[in-house]
Amino acid sequence: MANDTAAEPGQIENRTFDEIRVGDSATIEKRLTLDDIKLFAIMSGDINPAHLDEDFAKSTRFQEVVAHGMWGGALISTVLGTELPGAGTIYLGQTLRFREPVRLGDVLRVSVTARSKDAERHRITFDCRCVNQDGRVVIEGEAKVQAPVEKIRRPRAILPRVRLAERARLHELLSAANHPAPVRMAVVHPVDEVSLQGAWESARQGLIEPVLVGPAVKIRAAAEAAGIDIGDFALVDVPHSHAAAAEAVALTRAGKVGALMKGALHTEELLHEVVKREGGLRTERCISHVMAFDVPTYPRPLFITDAAINIYPDLAAKRDIVQNAIELAHAVGNSDPKVAILSAVETVNPKIASTVEAAALCKMAERGQVRGGVIDGPLAFDNAVSEAAAAAKGIDSPVAGRADILVAPDLEAANMLMKQLTYLADASGAGLVVGARVPIVLTSRADDAITRLASCALALLVAEHQTKVGC
Repeated sequence: MANDTAAEPGQIENRTFDEIRVGDSATIEKRLTLDDIKLFAIMSGDINPAHLDEDFAKSTRFQEVVAHGMWGGALISTVLGTELPGAGTIYLGQTLRFREPVRLGDVLRVSVTARSKDAERHRITFDCRCVNQDGRVVIEGEAKVQAPVEKIRRPRAILPRVRLAERARLHELLSAANHPAPVRMAVVHPVDEVSLQGAWESARQGLIEPVLVGPAVKIRAAAEAAGIDIGDFALVDVPHSHAAAAEAVALTRAGKVGALMKGALHTEELLHEVVKREGGLRTERCISHVMAFDVPTYPRPLFITDAAINIYPDLAAKRDIVQNAIELAHAVGNSDPKVAILSAVETVNPKIASTVEAAALCKMAERGQVRGGVIDGPLAFDNAVSEAAAAAKGIDSPVAGRADILVAPDLEAANMLMKQLTYLADASGAGLVVGARVPIVLTSRADDAITRLASCALALLVAEHQTKVGC
């Protein structure tokens, strides 16, 4: 779109009827998030379960939650009302043709192009198109407006921040993973709908290139029952889940895949092959699990470790757990994460082993045995995440109240912390096993679509980061 005078930052400026020429256009881009769907449902009252109920949506022709059709129409209105012509525009009519659904995570490029002008009545007809990230037209039509005849420059309205759910930062992970090429990922024993759906959704979003490893007959039967087309996916036929785990690890060692995803097998069965000293995926560090949490009441992403693998880690294992979490934070764009080593209190008490280990970890960081972050501990949970609590206790620390990473004393504490945040604070998270040669996604039947996508986005970002740093 050509514009002779650009609006100043913080201002909105229109283009008058006389300034607009046939062929002029304007464009915006918008990714569909779950919050967008919920907000549109609240505003319109349209609570069709096809848009809000994932289980119901699986029974529809689209097999997943999709946007309300008029959500795309509203984006067209956004372009007309704020970009071209902009302020002072009066909507006269709109026709729309809905070609394809808009799915969760899709990025729409919404454009309007001036097709004809009525000089007598200052009316303009615009061609309107919404195109997804694959270049497919999802909505098209035309709009008729009465264009403004006077120039308008106004301060841009500052809207309140609306937060409905716990998923905004998970969508930020998807945005962060927009640029790298998809990671080739072995999906281990995907013989049920949940495993295949997660792989299919992540592949459609360009996050992974799935390699399905398991009994071919069972995988194809599950895909057929779920209505999922796996024709474009590589499939490695092995007789059972144990063989699938072994083959997936072998494919990784051979450099044929760059990440793993657990399918319909026990976590222990997969990790048994991963941690083998001969033929496994061990590195010099122990493996650990990190959850990237989105807590609605906390102003930044929160990483919690380790709630899934190391039950009672010793000091050496905790050093690895901390370093693994720091490098995960680096992979998602936090170059200097603040790490809080948690305990029940914020002072060193020889009777509480976790406080002594926290102090030791801080000294190890001073001596370069842990790198890439700012570490402090012991810190109690309240003064790790609340600046007010830290100030009330007189704690002077660059980490207190601003932690990016919470390192729990043991698996029990981490697991309880995660579940408390999930069920009492509406938090949600995407998890990943790190410290092995490649990232490993541990899926759960309870994971919804955005959680599975975000976990694969984490794996993609970690795999790309490991390639860059030569891990």
